Amino acid sequence: MKSKNLLAIAVCGLLQVGVTTHASENVSDSLMEAFSNGNTSLSFRYRFEFVDQDGFDKNANASTVRTRLNYKTEAYKGFSFFIEADNVTEVFIDDYNAGAGNSPGNGAYPVVADPQGTEINQVWFNYDFSEGNGIKVGRQRILLDNQRFVGGVGWRQNEQTYDGISGSFKFANNKLFVAYVDNVNRIFGEDVAAGDHDNSTLLVNWSNKVGDISKITAYYYDINNKDAAAFSTATLGAKFAGNIDAFNYALEFANQNDAHNNAVDYSANYWRIDAGYKFKPVTLFGGYEVLEGDANNAGSMFRTPLATLHAFNGWADKFLGTPADGLEDLFIGVKGNISGFKWQAIYHDFNAQDGGRDLGSELDLAIAKKVNKHLSLLLKAAFYDADTHASDTSKVWFMVSSSF
Repeated sequence: MKSKNLLAIAVCGLLQVGVTTHASENVSDSLMEAFSNGNTSLSFRYRFEFVDQDGFDKNANASTVRTRLNYKTEAYKGFSFFIEADNVTEVFIDDYNAGAGNSPGNGAYPVVADPQGTEINQVWFNYDFSEGNGIKVGRQRILLDNQRFVGGVGWRQNEQTYDGISGSFKFANNKLFVAYVDNVNRIFGEDVAAGDHDNSTLLVNWSNKVGDISKITAYYYDINNKDAAAFSTATLGAKFAGNIDAFNYALEFANQNDAHNNAVDYSANYWRIDAGYKFKPVTLFGGYEVLEGDANNAGSMFRTPLATLHAFNGWADKFLGTPADGLEDLFIGVKGNISGFKWQAIYHDFNAQDGGRDLGSELDLAIAKKVNKHLSLLLKAAFYDADTHASDTSKVWFMVSSSF
């Protein structure tokens, strides 16, 4: 399914380029120049991940490196082409479960969702008909707002990308993004069924910049997932964010209903408030996020199946799926930059939205250093203390990233 969908999309893109450029003068010479002047980039990301999780006989130790190679042509009369390939390889240690059936012999280990494999991560044709206005056809990265609803799950070694067509439009202080998604290429890779989800999904995101200090965003995400009916949802929401001098804030609300092949009849809300204040050299921040659920109606919780979930509700990833009785996340943190070392600490207190069940707490810590324009380092840890949800979990990561 995935290969057929991608092939159809790519052919459509080729036909679009052919029809548009056929009437142009010196087509062959111009296209050759666009390709010969293209840019190639290469990057490596090594990561060691340790997981100690109650309920498993063994600790996970995952040592993987992602190699990414991409190429982009120069634009010719607004047209450009891009292709990107990723390879994820285990390095010396493979004591982990890659998840979704990727490691059938490693069930005694906790999940580290970084399966081995080589894939085309992105391949697309783009046409920009004016500055800030363009159409993209093919397999592409889609990152909307803070990726709470639609993102690329960039923390994992195998990125989530989307097969489809998208348009970006800019007028006055407004930006509009519209996409039709035919297939979601998930982090589990092509070798397992969960790695691809057949979709007929519509994504609409509009934003307006109000002066120099605030921004309004409205969105509608109509997800029709033909492989996972529980993910089929229609979400309508809005966000208001801005800053006043050293103070920043954000308010967001969304309503979600079942859609398409989803068998559960429900309506659930989402809301979030964020605030932060910068005291040189540190910034204090905090917030409160709620995803509604209903303990008496299975499957009726607010879901975000396309989100970059690692960035929300704790780095230990204990809430990749919303609990049946919902989730309340009260968090506070501090971050700063000292001598080029970026660091942060975040504390989360989790409770069920329906009934108030204690879902535990978590402490997250990170420090990062950009050594030079080619090399960066990261040390990161998460400590989840369970109560009535999941199990105690400690995770530690060390990552080295390089690009050329």
